[in-house]
Amino acid sequence: MRSTLHLVSANDCLLLRPWVQPAQERALKGSFGKRLAAVDLNVLASEGRKLVGEQPLTFSEIGKLLAPYWPDSDPEALAAAVRTYVPLVQVPPRGLWGESGQAIHTSAEVWMEQPMLEQPDVEQLVLRYLGAYGPASVKDMQAWSGLTRLKDYFEKLRPGLVIFRDELGNELFDLPDAPRPDPGNMPPVRFLGEFDPMLLGIADRSRVMNLNYGKRIFTANGILRSTILLNGYIEGLWSIERDTKKAALLIDPFRPLTKEEQLDLIQEGQKLLEFAVPGVTHEIRFIK
Repeated sequence: MRSTLHLVSANDCLLLRPWVQPAQERALKGSFGKRLAAVDLNVLASEGRKLVGEQPLTFSEIGKLLAPYWPDSDPEALAAAVRTYVPLVQVPPRGLWGESGQAIHTSAEVWMEQPMLEQPDVEQLVLRYLGAYGPASVKDMQAWSGLTRLKDYFEKLRPGLVIFRDELGNELFDLPDAPRPDPGNMPPVRFLGEFDPMLLGIADRSRVMNLNYGKRIFTANGILRSTILLNGYIEGLWSIERDTKKAALLIDPFRPLTKEEQLDLIQEGQKLLEFAVPGVTHEIRFIK
């Protein structure tokens, strides 16, 4: 799930945010634990909730307003703790397609006029996960969510699920009515975006890529680059260079491509350019 921005419905915010709270707290402890050692986090969360409830604030403003209460603590760490313990939303124009603006935050409860769920419905979340990523293993879901000890929930749901085994004998769970392609079908060519859910949603990435490509896909500063999918496997990278009059799709394959694969990438790449950069001249180039 990552400690980052997610665009979700109000109902999903109420469902998901409490569920990932333990992962958020672990991340805070790893990054700011020493700088918050003298702070009562419950009191801090209460004060932070009041501040963002009165008016939307930037993280910098949150830290500065809380600093007088904890003068010996880093304002950045104080703001990070509020972000962790108070479910927040960025208010418009952030979050609107094609719009931008300064990131200012209020609490999710104030924005939606509803309280967060006190006890997350884990079984519902398991089913939702399988609806998106199944067939998947328990470890896959744990890697996606940052949570542990999910096996008991899968076991409780087992009678209503279908179970497969991968080449190594690991159990993969899925919903009984989920669409599954015929094993003989060839997966279509696809351009996957940065942080594509297909790579974030599973633990064993060898199912979809040669692990030797990992250093080219996952950068040192935590970026997951845009990739191309050929025959169901990640086989290269892509990016778009643009200016006011033209846009070029750059395809950087990890191996030599057949003429058929190049043609398939060109056809799919034209659709990508028409969607991502309409109204300008388009070009597709392969990087050798």
